[in-house]
Amino acid sequence: MTAYTHTEFSAFRRERKTRIVATLGPASSSHERIKALFEAGVDVFRLNMSHGDHAGKEDLVKIIRSVEEEVGRPIAILADLQGPKLRCGTFADGKVLLEEGQRFTLDLTDVPGTKERVGLPHKEIFDAIEVGTNILLDDGKIRLEVTEIEDGKAHTTVLVGGYLSDRKGVNVPNAVLPLAALTEKDRADLAFALKAGADWIALSFVQRSADVAEAKKLVGGKAAVMAKIEKPAAVDALDEIIELSDGVMVARGDLGVEEPVEKVPGIQKKIIRKARHAGKPVVVATQMLESMIQSPVPTRAEVTDVATAVADGADAVMLSAESAVGDFPCEAVAVMDRVAKRVEAEPDYMATGQELANANSRTEDAITAAARQVTKSIGAEAIVTFTTSGATAIRASRERPSAPILTLTPSTPIARRMAIVWGLHTVKTKDVDSFEEMIGKAKRMALRSNLAKAGDRIVVTAGVPFGTPGATNVLHIAWVDGSEV
Repeated sequence: MTAYTHTEFSAFRRERKTRIVATLGPASSSHERIKALFEAGVDVFRLNMSHGDHAGKEDLVKIIRSVEEEVGRPIAILADLQGPKLRCGTFADGKVLLEEGQRFTLDLTDVPGTKERVGLPHKEIFDAIEVGTNILLDDGKIRLEVTEIEDGKAHTTVLVGGYLSDRKGVNVPNAVLPLAALTEKDRADLAFALKAGADWIALSFVQRSADVAEAKKLVGGKAAVMAKIEKPAAVDALDEIIELSDGVMVARGDLGVEEPVEKVPGIQKKIIRKARHAGKPVVVATQMLESMIQSPVPTRAEVTDVATAVADGADAVMLSAESAVGDFPCEAVAVMDRVAKRVEAEPDYMATGQELANANSRTEDAITAAARQVTKSIGAEAIVTFTTSGATAIRASRERPSAPILTLTPSTPIARRMAIVWGLHTVKTKDVDSFEEMIGKAKRMALRSNLAKAGDRIVVTAGVPFGTPGATNVLHIAWVDGSEV
């Protein structure tokens, strides 16, 4: 597999600070299409492990790395694990019509269902429910309320009826299910993704912080772990989940099924705000430009949805079916790109972002906050961060400075991982051994990336001793005289 090996870099740089994640699929699996998506604005490619096989995913990884080599920029790969899938059984006639107010029974048998009952082959659900629990079927289209529980059976009343067919999905929003977030399939997919070189692992079905801890133990630092917030239990345990995660995703698909739809916008804002305060990247996902699966232009409501996520301070916005199976994948990316740029150009955008910065009293946070303030005070053209773990760069991003952030790292995995983080222009380059070398390289790289010119000032942050992860303790103002190139 081709590695990203550049010690120097191309002049290419995103003007947009908010990042774009695009899911790959049948509509976007060729080298030409993936490169076109990158050129349209994609920073991170998502591999949905729910679909396809490992061989197909390995081919996509090879293409992404090939494109990465061609464009001379680090590209992140996000492997999204499927998680447990809860489904009802089958029906003797393929489907039934459930009517509001009728009695309907769920049981543990595999006997084909009827209008009166169907199998639910998940003992964990029976262990968690109680009288009064709501059970949702088929993405919430059908709602049941448990009225009685006996051995292996749950008798319910149909609150919202409709047609129910074979193996539709089941959600239990009012209960924490005794299920691990990682199934055997997920473990196999995780092992594959790590071997293939995925930079981020998205963890589905997170209910508690222990789910994240288990995933991080298996990942062993080979990738960053992103917790998908898609269940009410995860919203309740949000602080602990964010603390353990490397990033979070507002997964509005299942979240919009298990929570009342009118609560989802507020939950989205809450997740973004808390992730920002903690200094963790946050991605907003699901149905952002859904109509563009079949239409070359979005609805006005969809444009507003993307704009709201950008304005709220999300690090990245994500396309799912729009880029995986849609007819206009590049057009969808271009729309996101234009919307993000327009929102970021609004006068109050930076001020709102800076209000959300974390007021932490640690030395490294104080240094990074000071870098933003100094940059503004002296009119510096750029902030340059040196990082081995990514921590210094993420701190700089969290402060949402108005000046561009140039991140220099000797690590290929970290260069790729930072592609999902707001505002970072990350360059893989040789490490430095001294303070003088650091300042010289910062000026040289700022010039070569067109972030500064002769006579400009830049602000440099780093950790000393060099190579100490997370130890941001240096802030230096440097003059660029133009002789550094």
